[in-house]
Amino acid sequence: MILKMVSYVVLGFFVGGFGTLIGAGGGFLLTPVLLILFPDMPAQSVTAISMTTVFFNSVSGSLAYARMKRIDFKTGLIFAAAALPGTVIGTLLTSVTPRRLFDTIFGGCMVLFALLIFMKSRIGDHHAEYDKLGIFRAQRIFTDRDGTQTAFSFNLLAGVFISIGVGFLSGFLGIGGGIVHVPALIFLGFPAHFATATSHFVLACSSFTGFAVHLFSGALNHNELLAFGIAAGAVAGAQVGAVISKKVKGSAIMICLAAALILAGARILVTGILGK
Repeated sequence: MILKMVSYVVLGFFVGGFGTLIGAGGGFLLTPVLLILFPDMPAQSVTAISMTTVFFNSVSGSLAYARMKRIDFKTGLIFAAAALPGTVIGTLLTSVTPRRLFDTIFGGCMVLFALLIFMKSRIGDHHAEYDKLGIFRAQRIFTDRDGTQTAFSFNLLAGVFISIGVGFLSGFLGIGGGIVHVPALIFLGFPAHFATATSHFVLACSSFTGFAVHLFSGALNHNELLAFGIAAGAVAGAQVGAVISKKVKGSAIMICLAAALILAGARILVTGILGK
């Protein structure tokens, strides 16, 4: 029992560390691991365990990013509110989705996200001009803890619509939505490091809904040790991931994310299609 608990914590540490580094909450990595390790586990249980980790990981990571002054709290709250309805619907839909169909959808989404992220990493970070005008454009100027000032602008309405879709995917797949939100924010005009930090804050708000729904629906029954063991490791890993993020280039973060998604997504997609 002790050995199992230690292995769960170690798994959570690495998932939480890498998830925080790229602002994705760790669910994108944990879910495929659970799908591979527990082939007979219902999709609802898999997403419940993953969402538990995403919640605790994102709260821990957000605290670290807040100390670095890299979170756009105003935008984060707006996006989190937009994601809320989709998160609830997606979470409830998981309970009626067969495991094999879930694997196929999950694997396909992972590969698609990876290709989009890789394309963006090749293009580079071309931030929207700060003084670019538009009826729905928002302007931001931030000075982080190191004294570096960053100015950028983005289309707030587009971000709201993206967040609605992210909320649904987050609840349904149990991945937290960061793998969609981070590249989406970068495309909108966010610098990579602010995108990962703000995305993490959005995850902290939106994942609580998914976690609560799963908790009260009984989806975590008989899996509490696994879920909270991984979550405990993720809390510690999130602090390490946030510190490492200060020393990693934005393009490198995106390439790491794409590589991880390709490897895990392809494996799950094959499992879903072939059933083995």
